[in-house]
Amino acid sequence: MFFLRPAFVVSLFLFLFPVIAIRSYPPTPTPTPTKGSYDADITSIEFDKSAQFLEAPEYQNGLRCPSLSENVLSLACDPSLVHIAMTLDPDYLRGTIAAVHSVLKHTSCPQNIFFHFIASDSSSVNANDLTQIVGSVFPSLNLKVYVFREDVVSDLISSSIRRALDNPLNYARSYLADMLEPCVKRVIHLDSDVVLVDDIQKLWKISLTASTTIGAPQYCHVNFTKYFSNNFWFDIEFSRVFQGKRPCYFNTGVMVMDLERWREGDYTRKIEKWMRIQKEKKIYQLGSLPPFLLVFGGDVEGIDHRWNQHGLGGDNLVDSCRSLHPGRASLLHWSGKGKPWTRLDANNPCPVDHLWAPYDLYKFQKK
Repeated sequence: MFFLRPAFVVSLFLFLFPVIAIRSYPPTPTPTPTKGSYDADITSIEFDKSAQFLEAPEYQNGLRCPSLSENVLSLACDPSLVHIAMTLDPDYLRGTIAAVHSVLKHTSCPQNIFFHFIASDSSSVNANDLTQIVGSVFPSLNLKVYVFREDVVSDLISSSIRRALDNPLNYARSYLADMLEPCVKRVIHLDSDVVLVDDIQKLWKISLTASTTIGAPQYCHVNFTKYFSNNFWFDIEFSRVFQGKRPCYFNTGVMVMDLERWREGDYTRKIEKWMRIQKEKKIYQLGSLPPFLLVFGGDVEGIDHRWNQHGLGGDNLVDSCRSLHPGRASLLHWSGKGKPWTRLDANNPCPVDHLWAPYDLYKFQKK
């Protein structure tokens, strides 16, 4: 079973150089004292602070799960827990809640999962309300909510091929090493449009070699050149970033991240450098992904493809049905324009959307 946690104290942390980032920990609902992108194609949920979601079942720990520290406030730093980072975007909250539900349902040790949620300071729903919604669905969830100041990145964002990709919250993954506690040394980053169908403990235990900072499924058969414009490839100074490497496409919606190495390598600043170049030279068109490819391409720890069956939402322009890739699947990812909750509500689902539906806890879903 889960431990019920006391409320987190609201706090602010200011990062002065080279960017300003604020993080805070809005209070979760006080538990019973016991152990235990915006886009035109997205259907928004009207929040009136009433319950919009069903309460999730209380999933129990397996008998062999490690016991937790009695100091519940230290859990955010506990390296024995699985640490997961996700964003809290009102337009994608239904997906986030389904993703969390799927993680808890399939893991052998749900009590030993800690979620680090990132909310925007300019969201239509404030971080406290989002925290209360998540807490009402998962009363025993181990979590902290951090507030991401969009002005940190808004001046660096260039328009891309789809409006949803320009949401500043999409870039929060580049700032996890700044926002999360310095004691958090490793985290799994998950997009809001995924569901787990396997134990996330297996993904957490994957080792990163000494030379890699992130791990992700790689797709080396993909035409890597298409992610950058001629302005990039015809500039010798730019294209030499891949010299001596074999860069492969990887999807940033599922990454195992070594935050210690990230901080040591100052990778946030390196990503920002490419974003500034993009503003001037227009070297790519696909939102937050290309800077990751530029910084990490050829230096990624390859993880089995079953941990990111991506593209189930079609491509970035067309909401089309896709089938699962051949082979085993541990994580399903509706990357692309189409989202399963939108298609299910419209009574026009793709076959794979029925694999997402069992994790949906939205009260007003269409039957």
